[in-house]
Amino acid sequence: MADWKESNTTRQILAAAEQGQYGVIAAIAYNLEQILGLVRAAEKAKSPLILQFFPWAITFSDGLLIRTGADAARRATVPVAIHLDHAQDEALIRHAADTLPFDSIMVDMSHHEKEENLKKTKELVAYCHARHIYTEAEPGRIEGGEDGVQDTAGLLASMTTPDEIEDFLATGVDALAPAFGNVHGEYGPQGPQLDYETLAKIREQIGGRVRMVLHGTNGFPPDVMKKCIAAGMTKINVNRLSLDDYYTHLKKRVGTAPHTTIIEEGVDAVVAQTVGWMEICGSAGKA
Repeated sequence: MADWKESNTTRQILAAAEQGQYGVIAAIAYNLEQILGLVRAAEKAKSPLILQFFPWAITFSDGLLIRTGADAARRATVPVAIHLDHAQDEALIRHAADTLPFDSIMVDMSHHEKEENLKKTKELVAYCHARHIYTEAEPGRIEGGEDGVQDTAGLLASMTTPDEIEDFLATGVDALAPAFGNVHGEYGPQGPQLDYETLAKIREQIGGRVRMVLHGTNGFPPDVMKKCIAAGMTKINVNRLSLDDYYTHLKKRVGTAPHTTIIEEGVDAVVAQTVGWMEICGSAGKA
């Protein structure tokens, strides 16, 4: 392992999680209130945190949201990593790696056919590694899409296969987000229909060579989350699980309270909801 990886914050957080058999919340932030709420939640729970941004945050704010998140991470009293999730544009990945303070980047070429996906992933993983950035990729294809992610909705899903695992490990990537029935976005009335047998086989084949990442947690009940973590997931991507109460609060309070009060209460809503999931995932008290 290259020396830089030993001091990379994302790698340190996930290595400790794997050893301790708990999951670390990797939460998407769209604005300042959510950045503050997520970091304060980590400090309150004494938990590590991975603060995630979609590429939208770069193009929308010219990187301001990412720099703000990185400043909050530096000031935090617990380990906080800055991660770019579902980066699907090659030029943007290079721009992010060159100019923005990311600890890790998900190189998501899953919208390409397999050979092109692997070729581009290998090139971009090497580019990120040369800049001391930890990497993540998606073997197989996880169905669906989320607000802030382009080009995933409507693509045909496919379970991760043993061959795909070896092909992706050959790219040099550091973490893998397998497809085992999980979906981006909403599951619908039937809820998550996960193939734990496939997940167990994926974990066995990986054999600790890279970390495992859980995508598609919207609507997960605590027992499903705990089962995925017991199956080896260390990086737990969340969106609505940390932000639903924030949006409910906005709908309720806009027009009935001062703007500053709404902002402060919104931060508190993110803190409360996220602390609860840190406790469920077992990371509380681990920082």
